Parts: sequence; C-alpha cells; structure tokens
Amino acid sequence: MVAQGSAEPPSEDLSRLAELHGVATSYSPSPGRTVAASATAVTLALAALGVDTGRPAAALAARERELRDRLLPPTVVCWSGSPPASLGNLPRGTRLRIETEQGETRAAADQLPPGIHRLTATAPDGRVAESHLVVAPARLPTATGRSYGLLVQLYSLLSRRSWGMGDLGDLTELTAWAGRALGAGFVQVNPLHAAVPGAPTDPSPYRPSSRRFPDPVHLRVEDVPEYAHVTDREAVRSLAERAGRLREAVLDKGALIDRDAVWELKREALELVREVPLGPGRRAAYVDFLAEEGEALEDHATWCALAEVHGSDWSRWPAGLQDPRSPETARARAELMDRVDFHCRLAWLTDAQLVASQRAAREAGMPVGIIHDLAVGVHPGGADAWAQQDYFAVGMSVGAPPDAFNARGQDWGLPPWRPDRLAASGYAPYRRLLKALFRYAGALRIDHVMGLFRLWWVPQGHPPTEGTYIRYDAEAMLAVLVLEASRAGAMVIGEDLGTVEPGVRETLRERGVLGTSVLWFERDWEGDGRPLPPERWRADCLATATTHDLPSTAARLTGEHVELRYRLGLLTRELAEERTEAAADTGEWLEVLARLGLLHGTGGGHSTSTEEAEIQAVHRFLLRTPARLVGVWLPDAVGDRRPQNLPGTWDQYPNWRLPIADAEGRPVTLEGLAGSPRLHALVEVLRGPRTVGPG
Repeated sequence: MVAQGSAEPPSEDLSRLAELHGVATSYSPSPGRTVAASATAVTLALAALGVDTGRPAAALAARERELRDRLLPPTVVCWSGSPPASLGNLPRGTRLRIETEQGETRAAADQLPPGIHRLTATAPDGRVAESHLVVAPARLPTATGRSYGLLVQLYSLLSRRSWGMGDLGDLTELTAWAGRALGAGFVQVNPLHAAVPGAPTDPSPYRPSSRRFPDPVHLRVEDVPEYAHVTDREAVRSLAERAGRLREAVLDKGALIDRDAVWELKREALELVREVPLGPGRRAAYVDFLAEEGEALEDHATWCALAEVHGSDWSRWPAGLQDPRSPETARARAELMDRVDFHCRLAWLTDAQLVASQRAAREAGMPVGIIHDLAVGVHPGGADAWAQQDYFAVGMSVGAPPDAFNARGQDWGLPPWRPDRLAASGYAPYRRLLKALFRYAGALRIDHVMGLFRLWWVPQGHPPTEGTYIRYDAEAMLAVLVLEASRAGAMVIGEDLGTVEPGVRETLRERGVLGTSVLWFERDWEGDGRPLPPERWRADCLATATTHDLPSTAARLTGEHVELRYRLGLLTRELAEERTEAAADTGEWLEVLARLGLLHGTGGGHSTSTEEAEIQAVHRFLLRTPARLVGVWLPDAVGDRRPQNLPGTWDQYPNWRLPIADAEGRPVTLEGLAGSPRLHALVEVLRGPRTVGPG
C-alpha cells in the first residue's frame, strides 16, 4: 500500500533523476506500507547534492549521459580474492594502470595488496578515467570464543582521584582491574569526541565538534609528565583543592556532573603545563604527532583558537574566517599561533593517554580492550563542519522518518556527508577518521550503522516528516571500514537497533561486522511475538540487557522507568495503562527466565534480593545465547535506577550528567565498585574460561 502525504509527490522525470543520484522518493515505515516523499523534499535533497532541478528533463538527460559515458565510478571496490565488478563493464581493449599504496605499478587488478590505490583506465577510443581503488579483506576475522565486558559512560565513572567527572586515568584503572581481577574481555565507553564549547556546553557525547579528535576534558592531568614539573606549586595545590571540591560535590553532596567547571579547572592546569619545556624525547614525539596529523590537526586547533575569540558557531564568524582556506583565516592562524599550538598539544596529550589506556587493557589480559564509540555525525557549528565544508550537505540535517514509535520523526541536528563528494575523494575524511580512532580502539562501535547505507535528510526549516532517504555507497563505506579495522587488528560492532531495511544486517554479517542485540527487543516479531529463545539469537552480535538510552535493568524490573516518565509528563497514555503494559512485558520475560531455570540465588554468603536475582537471571539468559560478546551495563551491577539519557527530554532530565549510583541513588565510586559484593556476585555469573580476541 502506497500512502501519499499532504505534499505533492515528485514527477516522473524528477523521480528518475532522484533515483540516479541516490535520493529516495518513498520509504517504508513498516512492512507492507510505503509512504511517498514530497516533491519538495526530493528537490531540496537534490539541490544539496548540487543538482539543478529547474528543468528536470534536461537534468535527467545530462545525468544519464554522464553515467553512460563514464568509464569508471570515482571509487572502485575490490574485495580480496574477487575482481572489481565495475571493471567488467570496461570496453574491450581498455588498458589499466594501478599505482598501489605501497609504491608499485601494476597493469592488472589481480592479487593486489590491501590499501587505497590509484587506478587509471585508458579506453581504445582515447577516453581516460582515474579512480580510487579500495582493496579490502573480504571480511574481518571472527572472534574465537566469547568475551564478556562492561559498558559505561566514562564521565559517570568517578574515582577518588577524579576532578569532578570520570577521566582517562579512571578508564585505565577500570580496565586494569576488570581484566586482571574480573576476567572481563572489554570495556565499552561513550564517544570521547571533542565537544563544542559553550555556556553551558552541550553534554551529549553524540553531537560533537569533531569526531576526529578527542576531548581534552577527559585527560588525567596528573598523568601528564610535565605536570609534576610545574614551578608554581601554590597554583598546583589550589587546583587540587578545587578539584577535590568538585569531586566531593558530586560524590558526597548529590550535585550533577558539571563538565564546564571541570574543563575550566583542567584548562587552567594545562595552561601551567604548557609553560614547562618538553624534554628532547617528548618534543620529538610531539613533532611526529604534528607531522602525522597534518592539516587536519591544524584545522581543528585553528577552529578551537578562533572559537575562543569569536564564539563556537563558525557560521556567525566574520565572513573571511568562515572559509578555512581563506587569506583571512591564514592571517588569523598566524596571529593566534600560540593558541593553535596549545590546542594541538592538548590533542597530542589526550591521544597519548587514550593509547596508554588501550595498552593497559591488553596488558591486563583483555582480548579486545576498549571499545570506542563513533557518533553518527557532528555539530553544524563545530570544527569538523568548518574544516570539511566541501563534504557536508548544505541546508540538511540527519534524522529519522516517522514510525510506529515516533509519529513526528526525528531531527538530530547533524549535517550529513555528501555521498558524491566522499566518493570523489576516495572517502578521504572517512578513512582519516577511522584510522585515528583505531589507533587506540580494540573495537569500534558504529552508532546508527545503517547510516553506512542510507540516511534520512531533513531540509532546514522543515519538520522531519518532510525528509527523505539518501543512499550512500555501502560497499565502499564498508570496504574502507573493514580495511582500516583489519589494519588495526580491531573488531567492529554496528548499532543496528530499530528499523533496519532488508539486507543490511546480512551484508554487515558477511563482512564480519557484529550487530547489537538488546534483550527486551529480541522477540519473534515474524511469529508469535514472544521472547526469542536464547538459541535463536544471532551469534555475530554484542548482547546486552540495556543501553545508555534505555532504562536500567533494575528500573525496568521494578517499573521505575514508567514512574519516571510519568513524573516528567512524558507518557502518551494513562499511567495505569502504561504500568500494565510494562508489567506484562517484564512478566513475560521473567516467566521465560523461570522456565529455563535461571532464577536462583548466588550463594557464597551474599544476600541476594529478588530484583538482584532477576538481574543475574537476565545475564544468565544472555550467556545462553550464542552471542560472541556479552555486555554488562556497569550501573546494572549496583542496581542503579536512573537512565544516563532519557530520549525526548532536554532540561526536564539531567541527561549525560549523572554519576553511577546504587539503588538508593547514592553515587558509587570506582573504588566502591571494586568492593561491591553485588557487583562481584554478578561477575561470578558472567565469568567463564578466558577467550582470545579477533583473529
């Protein structure tokens, strides 16, 4: 069934033109139902791709002619062991020249080493085409055995050494303890991307200024070698005292995590650090980092320096500074070189601590180590959007179409990459992003992994209902991902929750990308709708009981998640109806757990409450599945009732600002976690034989 919206659907010529540019003219919010996109949405999406739709028939003819006469697409993919399919369409007698990443020259596409190569094709009629040739392993290695690990939002993990929020020192300590004492195979954290500074700063880790560079707010200042040599010891003592007050306010007085206050304190400390000369070895390491990161780092640091002067939204800067390549920007960079160097050094220090954290995790015996999180996009006013303007679609935002859960759709406020510009560059910004993250990641979680295939574009000034899907070259996006992950020896996990178009999960599995399975959503949706038996779960996934965007397991079991939404006025139905439905859903799962014999105490002298026993049973169930990775939401280990993020809220709820707490809402430190009988009882449920990682 095709449903028409209130707006006029696109004409036949416009529809065909859209198809040739990867712009959808309809979408399916549910099986058997198709909704037509409006002509306005299609026209605006095409305009964002640089297509003039004033005369659709002429534009269509030009596009058809371009594709017909083209020898090669801008990027060609070759999976190891298989010839590139697009080369089979070349005219007979076409000569190939391949300049490999390794410096060799080849005349055929057979047995090429993995890498990004340069391909030149010369046809008999004299036409010449150049293309980027991505050669990637056919799939990522499959992990052998099973690992369990911890999922945590790093800012929420405070120790008695933190400066008001969890930091990379805490992460290193957590991984060392979890690997050595608990037998955990990984720790998954939230995105640690650089945030957009503000008053206040947006605390969401999923709307960063830059995905390429990490945020120095996560630094453990005392672990910076130069900090011990700051000559102003009185300033150091004052910083320590103020840091203690910030920490105590959160841990002992119930205050929320104040990211801005933490950063102000750390910035002062790092300004003092900068006055300490680097030793010869440290200086050489810094110079190497500058050379390796090159223009991308210079752009990022320049944006940071300009933001200190002109504010954090580059679209409001003086006109000349809105272009990163303008003479005005070059002059401003020279005038602000001291600040540019400061921000370059912060990126270097943060990168070094991230690398050290992953190294500590592996030294602790973790087969995977730290799983980092890649956000789906960046803030429109931030550093990446400024430096990479050519790659972003002007006037568009990423979101989600209306569905059964949200009739109004969603607008995430993130500018999308243009698929045509990505392909023309050989996916250069995407490759550089992945390479940077894999430097310190044992695995990478791709938020909204469906975005490798298509994204819902919402035109600026229009509601999400008036958007449409834009298709990306998923084969090329996946090839680059598999190539960079294989080079790093890392795993990849796709967050594929929610509505997923047919074939996506199968394609990801074929390339060795794991999916994400959350217990409460795993039902036999094509059958009776009942909880999916553990043996029918997919093996190629990270299986968990919850995520940062969902109620904690304790909240779901007790119904607290319904009460919270009621208190905040977020329910769309009567409270009694919501309670009944939630209780029925939970009760159905508890029946399954009881039938499988998973509901029982832990023994060992530890007193187990009913709720705690049920949480343990939930994780026993996860262990019954064939999932290669089993994740434990760390707040679940101490009975935390509060979600870290409550979608649909902004100032009604303290999203991204809560420390881990126990069932009574009392903050629990890292040291408290290490001594928690409840946590250790849950770990005993999860521990099994040690496993090996990828490959």
